[in-house]
Amino acid sequence: MATALITHSDCLKHVTPQGHPERVARLEHVGQALEALDLIRVDAPDCTDEDLRLCHPQAYIDRIGASEPVGGAAQIDSDTWMSPGSMIAAKRAAGGALKAVDMVLGGEVANAFVATRPPGHHAETETPMGFCFFGNAALAAKHGLERHGLSRVAVLDFDVHHGNGTQDLLWNEPRSLFIGSHQMPLWPGSGDASERGAHDNVLNLPLAPETGGAEMRAAWTPALGRLRSYAPEMIVVSAGFDAHQDDPLAQLNWSVDDFRWITGEICTIAADVCAGRVVSVLEGGYDLGALAASAKAHVDVLLEAGK
Repeated sequence: MATALITHSDCLKHVTPQGHPERVARLEHVGQALEALDLIRVDAPDCTDEDLRLCHPQAYIDRIGASEPVGGAAQIDSDTWMSPGSMIAAKRAAGGALKAVDMVLGGEVANAFVATRPPGHHAETETPMGFCFFGNAALAAKHGLERHGLSRVAVLDFDVHHGNGTQDLLWNEPRSLFIGSHQMPLWPGSGDASERGAHDNVLNLPLAPETGGAEMRAAWTPALGRLRSYAPEMIVVSAGFDAHQDDPLAQLNWSVDDFRWITGEICTIAADVCAGRVVSVLEGGYDLGALAASAKAHVDVLLEAGK
C-alpha cells in the first residue's frame, strides 16, 4: 500500500491581500517540504454542487460563487477574502477531500494527505469565516457515510483554533464523532467542553495559552481512548499546524515532535480499528517554516503507517 498526496495548482489562484496570514506561500512551502517523499501524487478534482450539498444548502453555495470578484479582492467577513480563482480553489479543496476518501476506501492507498487551500474547518452550514468557505473535513465524513455506506466516521482536529464549522456541520450527525483540541480563550470563541453535540458525538479539548506538548498529550490520551472504543470505519484529520510554538496567530507551544506523536497515535488506532484508513486535510499553520516542517513530519508518519 501507499500514501496519496492530493493537491492542485488551482489552489494557488486563491489570492489574499498583502500581509494576510492565509497566503499562497503556505501551500508552496508545504509542497516543497513534501517534494522528495515517495507519495502517489493525484490532482484534486473540481467538486460539484451536489458534493457540496452533503453539508451546505444550494443557496449558500450560490452566494459564495456570486461573491467571487471579477478583479481585485472582495472581503467576505472580517478576515475572509475572495479573489478571481477563489471559488475553483475552494472546490478543488473540497474535491480533494472527497477524492481522498474514494482512494482510501477503494483500497488504492492506505491513507492520504490533502494539501489544498483555502482551509475548511471554520465554514459553518451557511456561514463562511476564518479563511474558510466549505467544510472539507465534514464533507469527507459525509461522503464516506452517504456514498460509501459507512456507519461510523471520526473527525479529529488538532488545529489551534476550534473547528466550529466541522462541529456545526456534524452536530446532528449520529454516525460521527468529532474530537478537537484548541487554544482557549482564542478566536472563534467556541469549543467549550460543555459543547457535546446532539448525540454526545462532540468532544472538545480546550487548552490554555502557553500549553506545551506534555499537556497536549495528557489531554489527548483519554480522548484517543474514546476514539478506539468508538471504532470508526474511517478517520478524517483536520491537520492544522498553528499550535506550533512559532506560529504568529496563537500561543500554544507544540513542537514538530508533538505533531509527529499525535499523528502516530491516530495511525496506530486506525491500524487496529479501521484497516489504517486515514484521510488528512490541511487546515491552518501560518509560520511558513514551522508549517513545512510539521506537515512533513505528519506525512512521514502517514507514509510509515501506509507501508
